[in-house]
Formats: sequence, structure tokens, C-alpha cells
Amino acid sequence: MPKACFDMRWLIEEGLKAQSMTISADEVLAEIGPVQETLAAHDGVVTVIDTKGGIIMLSLDGGCVGCSSTPMTAMQIYYSLMKLDPIEDVIFVNGELPEYMRTFINQKMASESEEPDAEIV
Repeated sequence: MPKACFDMRWLIEEGLKAQSMTISADEVLAEIGPVQETLAAHDGVVTVIDTKGGIIMLSLDGGCVGCSSTPMTAMQIYYSLMKLDPIEDVIFVNGELPEYMRTFINQKMASESEEPDAEIV
């Protein structure tokens, strides 16, 4: 297991929570509601680990582990959350979102800000 994953799991197990959150875990889950509903049908779960400082730390668990669609699911979640003002970054602690997909979404969002009517396909 990568060191970062071990450290994060230790923090969760020890019950250490962020003192100030700019967005709550419930708000994050509400924003990704349609994705969560689809995941639930396949025994997948989005776990919100932390939201401190506008940096959302997520894990895709359950049926998502080992699923070939997990990177696409992570991309949908990343895109929907990065549109929110209080969000600075979205980190998938188990590496579910490959860097090339993150770059693609960032570029797409930058072009959308120039053209407000543009849609992601």
C-alpha cells in the first residue's frame, strides 16, 4: 500500500478530523448525488475523507475497487466538484483519477470559462 494511503487511513482510524471545513462531506455527497446513486447500484461507495481548506479527499470503495470504469467515475466526480467555488482541489487517495484525465478536465474547464456555453462531452 502506498505510504500516503497508509497515512490517510491511520488518520481516519484515529478519528482525527479537520477543525474547519469550507464545505461539508454532506455537501460533497449531495453534489455528486447522481454518480453516487449509480455507484450504489453496483455496490460502489464514495467515501469523503476530508474537506479541509477546500481540498476534497475522496476514496472510491466497495465495487469501485478494481472496476475498469473507476477512472471515468472519478473524472465525473472531479469535474462536478471543481466547478464549486470553495473547492481548490479534489484528490483521490487511492489514485483513481489518472493525471492525464485530470489535465484533460482542467483544460476543458479553462476553455469553458472562456466560452460559457461549452459542454464537456
